[in-house]
Amino acid sequence: MEATDALQAIFRWIHVVAGIMWIGLLYFFNFVNGPFQPTIDAPTKQKVNPELMPRALYWFRWGAAWTWVTGLLLLLLVFYHGRLVFDRPETASVPLAIIMVLFTLIAAPVVYDILAKSGWGKDIRLVGGVGLALVVLVLILYKVAGFSYRSYVIHTGAMFGTIMAYNVWMRIWPAQRKIITATKQGTPADPAVVALAGTRSRHNTYMSVPLVWAMLNQHTTAFAQDFWTLVLAIIVGWAAVYLIYSKAGTVKGF
Repeated sequence: MEATDALQAIFRWIHVVAGIMWIGLLYFFNFVNGPFQPTIDAPTKQKVNPELMPRALYWFRWGAAWTWVTGLLLLLLVFYHGRLVFDRPETASVPLAIIMVLFTLIAAPVVYDILAKSGWGKDIRLVGGVGLALVVLVLILYKVAGFSYRSYVIHTGAMFGTIMAYNVWMRIWPAQRKIITATKQGTPADPAVVALAGTRSRHNTYMSVPLVWAMLNQHTTAFAQDFWTLVLAIIVGWAAVYLIYSKAGTVKGF
């Protein structure tokens, strides 16, 4: 067994376990804890949340970090070291490919953050429509650069994952620290901070389903007709999340 094969197996194992931890807690926050919090009174929140939320958020943010790091290592090993980036390397545009990789891993969170901070970010349908148009543009550029089906799928997943990890560490966690501190002190949290944490967590929930499709990369090649199958997977995933949000609000306790 080659060393790279062993490393791939180890990184993939960590990647999946960390991803389960991260996305599982993301769904807990959005589909369980979100509808639950309005049902408890302020004294209960003051007692429970400062003990519960820091514990949950610890595993949430470190699950995100390990998922992203091992995902990047797998990208390097499987696609760059394994030479799977291009369909036909002799006709690929390497300069454009480098630009697209840099956009995927560095610039995409900045572009997303600007969009999310704008007035559009308050309307999930509007920001979703604009975001989908931008994803289509990115996919076209991946194709122009010569990326193979598996390559542009995994890079799209890496783009979503990078944005989501950025949200966790730079937006959700700092906001939640302020919210938890205010709750512990018995004072109302800043509504803008609460809205920020909730909005970014909701955005991450919508991005998570297409991200899982990308993580199943090698097993989706039956759909390798063109990038529109990936666009359809994104739309179907977002529709599923919308329906789950609608259902989550109706589930009651005993």
